[in-house]
Amino acid sequence: MDVDAVVLDIDGVLVDVADSYRRAIVEAVDRVYGRTVDDAAVQRFKNAGGFNNDWELTYAAALFVLARDAGYDVDVTAFTDAIAERGGGLDAAEAVVHDAPVDDDAVFDRWDPDRLRETFQALYLGADLYRDLEGDDPPFETPGYINDEPVLADEATVDALTDRFAVGVLTGRPAAEATIALSRAGLSVPDAHRFTMDDWEEGKPHPRALVTLAERLDATRVAFAGDTLDDVKTAVNAAAADPDRTYYGIGVLTGGLTGDAGRRKFEDAGAAAVVETVNDLPDLLES
Repeated sequence: MDVDAVVLDIDGVLVDVADSYRRAIVEAVDRVYGRTVDDAAVQRFKNAGGFNNDWELTYAAALFVLARDAGYDVDVTAFTDAIAERGGGLDAAEAVVHDAPVDDDAVFDRWDPDRLRETFQALYLGADLYRDLEGDDPPFETPGYINDEPVLADEATVDALTDRFAVGVLTGRPAAEATIALSRAGLSVPDAHRFTMDDWEEGKPHPRALVTLAERLDATRVAFAGDTLDDVKTAVNAAAADPDRTYYGIGVLTGGLTGDAGRRKFEDAGAAAVVETVNDLPDLLES
């Protein structure tokens, strides 16, 4: 695969977030409502699309729990399938609940995204970092799941990619949290060559950020490696929006999608290639 720039997602690619972000989703809903979804359900929300922002996925998971409490007799597979049919994301999740044969006022009266976000951040960041980044005292004291993020990218991989290619980052993390993860992974990327949650409203799979990064990296052939279907779809959408450049979406099997089933899902979404880990990229890519 001949490219002159590589754009990397962070979560599930450079660092493992199974015991941090994804754990915070599950436990935030449980702390607020006393019941929650499991890890497999979190992946179903991701596969439905439009949940690049883990806060919004937390809100949607809470809507599912509350709708079930109100008598909506569907499992999480049916709920997330209905979200996907409506285009994915939090707006679609709200629409599913509004259309459900339940008292939706009873659901939305209990739904509290602000409390869910506060709880999520306290769990993820821990008390000290919460005070630093949120500028307030946390609702409870915890050490923070951010400390439980093993680095997935070998030092040799980071060196090989940065030596051979222009490198950018496209992530759903807030900027401060992205900086922490990149530092742990040993990847230094100028601010102009990264897009975080704070830099754009659309989120993946909208192509604007990837196209902008291609322009800033002065690239004509771009590989974007990510661990979700929305990452691959971002590259597919960028190719349609910017036909003067070539974009390759590369699925990485160290996030929620794994094994042969994950590989097939990536391929069905339009992946140009699927790799076991980010450490396979240097051998896949030619400069």
